[in-house]
Amino acid sequence: MEKTINKVTIVGTGFVGSTTAYTLMLSGLFSEIVLIDVNKSKAEGEVMDLNHGMPFVRPVRIYMGDYSDTVGSSLVIIAAGANQKPGETRIDLLNRNAVIFRDIVSNIIKYNTDCILLVVTNPVDILTYVTYKLSGFPKEKVIGSGTVLDTARFRYLLGEHVGIDTRNVHAYIIGEHGDTEVATWSLTNIAGIPMELYCEHCGGCEGSVSREEIYNEVKNAAYKIIERKGATYYAVALAVRRIVEAIVRDEHSILTVSSLLEGQYGLNDVCLSVPTIVDRRGVGKIIEVPLSDDEYRKLQDSGRTLKELSRQIQL
Repeated sequence: MEKTINKVTIVGTGFVGSTTAYTLMLSGLFSEIVLIDVNKSKAEGEVMDLNHGMPFVRPVRIYMGDYSDTVGSSLVIIAAGANQKPGETRIDLLNRNAVIFRDIVSNIIKYNTDCILLVVTNPVDILTYVTYKLSGFPKEKVIGSGTVLDTARFRYLLGEHVGIDTRNVHAYIIGEHGDTEVATWSLTNIAGIPMELYCEHCGGCEGSVSREEIYNEVKNAAYKIIERKGATYYAVALAVRRIVEAIVRDEHSILTVSSLLEGQYGLNDVCLSVPTIVDRRGVGKIIEVPLSDDEYRKLQDSGRTLKELSRQIQL
């Protein structure tokens, strides 16, 4: 069976997987959505619930399947794994989810070696690296959702802070999706005006203090949400939809997805997030943006942290 860009498989029907299925159902990007979960009853319930909304959306076939149903999928989204517990860091999830991924990836590649693998499960950067190693896929076809969500949080908080539509705030969070992530203040701008210059004219806050508060709010957002409601899923599902759109529509959009670096920014053999052209190939090209010396140093530190943790995994 030939691969079709109109079919997607989602592995894992927990909060993130099922909400991703919902956003993709609404998107109209696919004619076929397959849901796979070790808990077949849960997957079946999600399929039933989604299908009952079919009269309100464009036609799409949604069904519960197994790994053999990944045949023909242009994309396989991996959202399965152990949940992050209150007070637990993403890194704490590493060994538990690495074991789960060995089983998932081995089953996917039995039936589909021509798809793009999009990893959403945390810790996403290390699991993207694990998926790359286990799958044997070309590096451009293994992507992590990375800091696409962190970047969205950053832009939202900046927009709220200065009273500007978040869509007109241009900024990136790079590095790890987690505790060592880096805010690229030197590249942040509003309508082309560098943040530094905009703040001088705005004069509405104490710059350095407010920057640190905003960065910490972005970095710790998941912990705060998990503490209050147990999991994060709405915004990350929208982030996944955005990545998927860029792939399916061959948009050549620049997103901070996680992928394998081979010399860019002085980093090798590690997956983390930097501005990347995303198109139908998956990773079209990694862009090396000009960072400040401090940002470059912090990105190096983030890369070293992730690389060291990746080395501890027995693949």
